[in-house]
Amino acid sequence: MAITKTRSQNLGIILIVEDNIFMSELLAEKISNSGYEAISAYDGEEALEKIEKNKPSLILLDLPLSGNLSGLDLISQIRKTYSKAQMPIVAMFNLADPKNIEQSLKLGANYYIVKAHVNTEEIVSKVTEILKSKNKEIPIEKIPETSESEIGEIPQAPKTEKVKVEIPIEAPKKTKEKIDKMLTLPEGEIPIIGLVDNMMEYAYLARSSDIHLEPMEDKLVARFRVDGILHDVFNFPKGIQSGVITRIKVLGGIRTDEHQAAQDGRFRIALTNPPSQFDVRVSIIPTYFGENAILRLLAEQTKIKKIDDLAFTAADKDKIHRATQRPHGMILATGPTGSGKTTTLYTILKEVNTREVSVITIEDPIEYSLEGIDQIQVNSRTGLTFAAGLRSILRQDPNIIMVGEIRDQETASIAVNAALTGHKLLSTIHTNDAATTLPRLLDMGIEPFLVASTINIAIGQRLVRMICPHCKTKKKLTDAEFDHLKDILPPEVIDSHRDFYYGKGCSECGDSGYFDRMGLYEVLEINDFIREAIMRRADAGEVKKIAIKNGMVPLLEDGFQKALKGFTTIEEILRVVNE
Repeated sequence: MAITKTRSQNLGIILIVEDNIFMSELLAEKISNSGYEAISAYDGEEALEKIEKNKPSLILLDLPLSGNLSGLDLISQIRKTYSKAQMPIVAMFNLADPKNIEQSLKLGANYYIVKAHVNTEEIVSKVTEILKSKNKEIPIEKIPETSESEIGEIPQAPKTEKVKVEIPIEAPKKTKEKIDKMLTLPEGEIPIIGLVDNMMEYAYLARSSDIHLEPMEDKLVARFRVDGILHDVFNFPKGIQSGVITRIKVLGGIRTDEHQAAQDGRFRIALTNPPSQFDVRVSIIPTYFGENAILRLLAEQTKIKKIDDLAFTAADKDKIHRATQRPHGMILATGPTGSGKTTTLYTILKEVNTREVSVITIEDPIEYSLEGIDQIQVNSRTGLTFAAGLRSILRQDPNIIMVGEIRDQETASIAVNAALTGHKLLSTIHTNDAATTLPRLLDMGIEPFLVASTINIAIGQRLVRMICPHCKTKKKLTDAEFDHLKDILPPEVIDSHRDFYYGKGCSECGDSGYFDRMGLYEVLEINDFIREAIMRRADAGEVKKIAIKNGMVPLLEDGFQKALKGFTTIEEILRVVNE
């Protein structure tokens, strides 16, 4: 399906190659309002057909592109027939991606735009500026008054270091300056211990959840994950790669003489200014260019005190409180990796943990240390699996059990039997949504009557970035945006809502428009209608319909309500929920 919008004043044709229909329609609307004809294609093959038929003045190409023909392949195909002057290509990236940006420029893109740094109006403004410059015979490689963080022009010899990347916080500026100063020294004089310590401090102050130390042929790249998005931050010289990895191994209590096996460790960092401490979980694995280290910063245990601190609606909080007050049964959290499932379960554990009960967990790995709770680490080398550990836990006279994840039939069977014999059991399971959790357990071989009688609630969740409060701006949906929302949300939910918010970008959020994250939730409470559906092995679609009819608010609608209240954006909801 292609969307074409025309106006009486036709200054030229712009082809939008974008597999996100919502974004494509939005750009087409804005481009048409600028006096150009907008034609949309949703994959590379359709784009080639449109190019041959319409000979567009410019191509706005989103990368990466789904389909049989990748976005980079499409650029190569176009350049076999049309030069940069004949048919300019503007490559769009969701985030600063040095490797693919450089590749797109080498293959023949004239410019690149990082969408995280600009809004749609600015994208269209840059595109029309390029076309007007071309019409005035100004060299196509130059765009007046553009910021490097918004749009990049083609350099004569593209280098990844040219791409500007900012971490969304200003507080750790001095720490970064220390690291930059160290990196100006000769390789043999760089203080490895000081470098690693300052990197850990900087990551913590920058609100990073993970540090990725990725070896490449000629350098070691440090990437920080902030609000779920990875940023390239430092390029360490290749000569200090071994020293940096060894220092991390020493801190984590990992063997320094082993370089060909995956290893795990853990250590604690204490900061003096501001006074604070946090745990770091280390995973090291050998790769082609050396050992790759991933450091998870576990600093969130001090932030969440109770269920009320999470972004549940009042109705969902009531469901969770009812489930926690029952003496036995299962509470399951579901969602992809990194969706906050463990944080949700820890929060519930904190609420139910009193001196009158015994609480034991088995985890892989132990994320946070919880006072008053016995926590067991899975160890496959000694045979301490989830299933074996759970059997042992049942002999420890617990009232409440948390199993890090139900991965297989054996663990599922023991967990269900534990819940059936008077224990309250919390766990996670990997499914797309809350409703799919129930058929998934049936697929694992658990009898329907056991599933129906043991599960209290299933919590489906995702994490979305929140709008930066310092640059939060009101916006009104265009007709194209509003029509698209009507296709994916029920009419009674959308109603006539057109007023939303977005972040313009500022120094506080590193011009990303987002700061911190919050959860989207759907809480499926098991009632008689759901039990009847489980007993006849209804599929996930039917279970979801019954749950919604009985009051469950699905993830997409929960996200819409939070966007309506100004917590996040519609684009972020659609990116994460992916429906």
